[in-house]
Amino acid sequence: MEDWTEKYRPRTLDDVVGNERAVTALRKWASSWVKGIPKKRAVILSGKPGIGKTSCALALAYENGWTIIELNTSDARNAEKIKKVATSGAINETFDDQGRFFSSKKGGRKLIILDEADNLYERIEHSNTTKNDFSDKGGKKAIVDTIKITNQPMILIVNDYYGLIKGSGESLKQSCNLIKFYNPYPNAVFNLLRRICNEEDVTVDQKVLQIIADRCKGDIRSAVNDIQSISLDRKQVDVQSLEVLGYRDREKIIFDALREIFKTKNIQSIKETMHLLDLDPGSVLHWINENLPNEYKDFNDLVKGYDSLSKADVFLGRTYRRQNFGLWSYASDIMNCGVASAKTHDYPNERYNFPMWLREIKNSKPVRDMRDSIINKISKACHNSNNKSKDFLFTYLVYMFRNDTNFAIKMKKRFDFSETEIKYILGKNYLHKLEEILSNSETKIDVEPLKEITTDSPIVEEVKESQQQSLFDF
Repeated sequence: MEDWTEKYRPRTLDDVVGNERAVTALRKWASSWVKGIPKKRAVILSGKPGIGKTSCALALAYENGWTIIELNTSDARNAEKIKKVATSGAINETFDDQGRFFSSKKGGRKLIILDEADNLYERIEHSNTTKNDFSDKGGKKAIVDTIKITNQPMILIVNDYYGLIKGSGESLKQSCNLIKFYNPYPNAVFNLLRRICNEEDVTVDQKVLQIIADRCKGDIRSAVNDIQSISLDRKQVDVQSLEVLGYRDREKIIFDALREIFKTKNIQSIKETMHLLDLDPGSVLHWINENLPNEYKDFNDLVKGYDSLSKADVFLGRTYRRQNFGLWSYASDIMNCGVASAKTHDYPNERYNFPMWLREIKNSKPVRDMRDSIINKISKACHNSNNKSKDFLFTYLVYMFRNDTNFAIKMKKRFDFSETEIKYILGKNYLHKLEEILSNSETKIDVEPLKEITTDSPIVEEVKESQQQSLFDF
């Protein structure tokens, strides 16, 4: 039986599902090779597993007629193997599909693809190291050296970009363009699954396709595997067929990671588990912070655990302020390994809670989206940035809207505010004005000039405070 993920792998970049910006950036980089050797000879494709990074690289080669040299660095991570395959291919000319010499001056290219490049080894020397101990080291340096001299385009594919560039990987960061891949929208995955079912002449309930598209969370490969598994030897697939799949919860690994941190002191195991976790260190910090007091009942263990969290938070703050994401690895190690090493007892707790802060943010998203919609309307009318409207103009609009009904009626008409948006602006203490504003919105109103409001006016803090509360009270 043919694997559908291979059968329906994109043959051109136009067939790639989602990630239009990444596709455009990749095409632009490929076109730069037409004129010769560009400044950035390699690109890094970064993103979650299964969202189409490798497929995009292969499609680029098919589209441009490039020969493919593919190397999985999980199987060949040492310098010797990489130089034998990648470096040799990078500096030599290529041949076409018929075995004829095809000069790069006439457009002949090879695309060297290094998959799972974030698994490359570093070269670490110790005084007691023997010559044979280096047989599996130095892979990352070999790649850096290859990129510097390559005459052929190179693509590095990673799940963890920051795992790649830490240590000596800083040279990789300077030598390559970074192209980020994000989860495609469920509708895009849905359309792909529907097309595959039509090609395979299988009738599938639309609800089945939608559920698989939603559950896959951007993992196109798993979605295609799911639809193939439930369509096996069938021509008709209904909703009941989903029971054989179960629900693949791709976030459950966070609970495994918490158990590793809270129940063990195995640093290597913790780091491997965190490597598989598709969460940034800031989100992991919220998970640990939420569950730490429920886990560590010994006061001294709790203090040491929070001390590690606070130090990790300092590194995270520096990361965002300086945009130096190389500090992420330090924050992760201090946070995860530090909390694990802080305990002096075994604790029986097995239940972990979703972070309250993240839950509140998630629940308030519709309200925040409404606020952003209002701010966007203000920005378009005033020809300024959303940040300026949010930090300055929005505050005064809210104050005047609540305290001058004529102004509110005119603004409702001017910005075409919906009833829900007006409710948000008014807040619960001014909802009694809603009916008057709505009923008179079509009447021509002359608004009297308002007194100037300065940034040190007491109303500024008053309105900001009330808007902050409305995120959760509305």
